[in-house]
Amino acid sequence: MPKPYLGNPLRCEAVLNKYGFSFRKKYGQNFLIDESVLEDTVDAAEIGPEDVVLEIGPGIGTLTQYLACAAAKVIAVEIDDALLPILDDTLSDWDNVKVLHADIMKTDIQKLADEENGGRPMKVVANLPYYITTPILMKLFESRAPIDSVTVMVQKEVAERIETGPGTKAYGALSLAIQYYAEPSIAVQVPASSFIPRPNVDSAVIVMKRWVDPPVKVNNETLLFQVIRASFQQRRKKLANGITNAGDLSFTKEQVEHALAAVGLDLNVRGEKLTLAQFGVLSDELNQFLG
Repeated sequence: MPKPYLGNPLRCEAVLNKYGFSFRKKYGQNFLIDESVLEDTVDAAEIGPEDVVLEIGPGIGTLTQYLACAAAKVIAVEIDDALLPILDDTLSDWDNVKVLHADIMKTDIQKLADEENGGRPMKVVANLPYYITTPILMKLFESRAPIDSVTVMVQKEVAERIETGPGTKAYGALSLAIQYYAEPSIAVQVPASSFIPRPNVDSAVIVMKRWVDPPVKVNNETLLFQVIRASFQQRRKKLANGITNAGDLSFTKEQVEHALAAVGLDLNVRGEKLTLAQFGVLSDELNQFLG
């Protein structure tokens, strides 16, 4: 099998110049030009010869080449039609790569797993556009599609928000949502100089290993996430006020205070102090008021 070559900045630029490619701001395109980061990303994702990988946003195929050398098959989903002829060129030496011209937000991931991997779990690897990181991550996990792990390059601050725990400034609804579905850990720190064009912020590779079962069992999963979102909409407000004033919830102040007291929480507590387990117990207590 050929060796990947697009991690070399000069070769990357040569491909871009060959096709006269112009970066499109609306897609948040930043291509990796750091061979060590590319190798570390594949290692962090623990890609092996039996794995089928779903790559989101392959760009010109830089990371795709590295994935193709390690995996059984790579399914690369690219939204930008201007990149399709480039991918056809840069991936021509790898017969285990399939490029799909599609929007991942409109893609049926379960159907993809059924068609490309017999319904068995896939591993997701991606260099995600910063502007749509959270929607993509939530789609991947909320789809309930068979996914073993999600390894993505994201803005450093976002990676820290995903990994962090209660009581920190970065802790919030995203932290709790991801930690409900997966166990996150930051694997690689990536400087802005590793990309072309160079972004204004540093990045990080974060690995999210899917739980077989959520670490917290609740009676009403929808309510759990509603309570979490309400608790962080105005961070400085008391959790009780956030839940009472939430537009998609209809609990009275008395009901919320009763629930807090019932689970042993201070009436003045803020959402950033609660663990996922505590949010689970609180949502179950509130659930009884829904009839």
